[in-house]
Amino acid sequence: MAESISAGVTLTPARSEPRTMFVAAWVLCCLFYFLQYALRSAPGVMIPELTAAFALTTLGISSLLGLYYYTYATFALVSGASLDRYGAKLPIFIGILTTGIGSVLFGMGTMSMAEGGRLLQGAGSAFAFTGAVYLAVHGFSAKWLATAVGFTQLAGMLGGFAGQFAVSPLVHGPIAWEAFWIYAGVVLVVLAVIALVVTPRREDRAPGSFWSMFAPYKVVLTNPQSYLCGIIGGLLFMPTTIGDMIWGVPFLHLGLGVSTVDAVARASMVPLGWVIGAPLLGYLADRSGQRKPVLYGGIIVMLISGVAVAHFSHIIPPYIGGLVFGIGSGAAMIPYTMIKEANPDNVKGSATGAMNFLVFSLSAFLAPVFGLVLMRLSSGGVLNLDTFRMANSIWVGAIVLALVLTFFLRETGSRKSS
Repeated sequence: MAESISAGVTLTPARSEPRTMFVAAWVLCCLFYFLQYALRSAPGVMIPELTAAFALTTLGISSLLGLYYYTYATFALVSGASLDRYGAKLPIFIGILTTGIGSVLFGMGTMSMAEGGRLLQGAGSAFAFTGAVYLAVHGFSAKWLATAVGFTQLAGMLGGFAGQFAVSPLVHGPIAWEAFWIYAGVVLVVLAVIALVVTPRREDRAPGSFWSMFAPYKVVLTNPQSYLCGIIGGLLFMPTTIGDMIWGVPFLHLGLGVSTVDAVARASMVPLGWVIGAPLLGYLADRSGQRKPVLYGGIIVMLISGVAVAHFSHIIPPYIGGLVFGIGSGAAMIPYTMIKEANPDNVKGSATGAMNFLVFSLSAFLAPVFGLVLMRLSSGGVLNLDTFRMANSIWVGAIVLALVLTFFLRETGSRKSS
């Protein structure tokens, strides 16, 4: 799967810079990918602090955190196109710097700053994965390219894990939640400067006007298979990006009565499961030469384990349910491969951008909706187990819908029927 994803960026050979400089820049961009994923998941361990600081309702806090996905989805279209046209140096610098500034603003403690900060975080983070893949394409030979992209994916998944498991002891111990965001922002600003110095400059320039770099999206977005891939991927991402990263800890703590420390540890099992599931299911899809059977399997694992965690947590071992759910949710990466295989070779970079746009547009839409559902079900009061269980039907519905839509996907693997 990683090898297929790596094809999502146009191959433009470097003219004057050694490969080692691209590899060094790739390492820095992987660190950026790790940090932005940590910032994406970190709010889930500080919901009480954020709710009190900004005097927000359940709907309000969900809407605030969901702002990230609005700009992430929008700038997903910009990131791939700008890298292909201008090279990696300035786009990646701007992406890291924007994320860092957004983190500092979020830690200022005022509602307007937090909203602006969350929007900037999403916009800048959209350059992390595409930037790392672009640099890997230029820095590694074909023999090692799939491995490099696999490590890139691993960095992001570990960041999602760290954003819950490592951040919680910090903000509930030595530092305030505001300080965490400011310190993280400073680290990102420093990283941006280092990346600007290290990343090679592109010597050639793609022809055409600024707007011409978006032309390939016409091909991708007029292909019905692109929408199916994007919607299925989005439906499979939402239970993790919203259900776990934002509401996983409150569900375990307020719903199941688990201590905050244990709730954070158990919620962090989901992104840890990605670390296992994404490469494993991708390998199985490549090895078998068929995407859809593996996608079906991952969706079914998600469905069964998700229902088990919500309704039968008293009979399944702690940590196991979340880990299995995370492993199954690794199937969400398979549509990323399929959208590129379903489109012509000359638009694969735009296919990646379109996929991210479709996937995270769904998260942007449903984040406030889920908060509204929780608020309505609880009548604006304290969230409890019954509230979370009823709201969980949204994630069950999303997974079931993804399963149904998969029937309409065309098989794109090497063993597809002619």
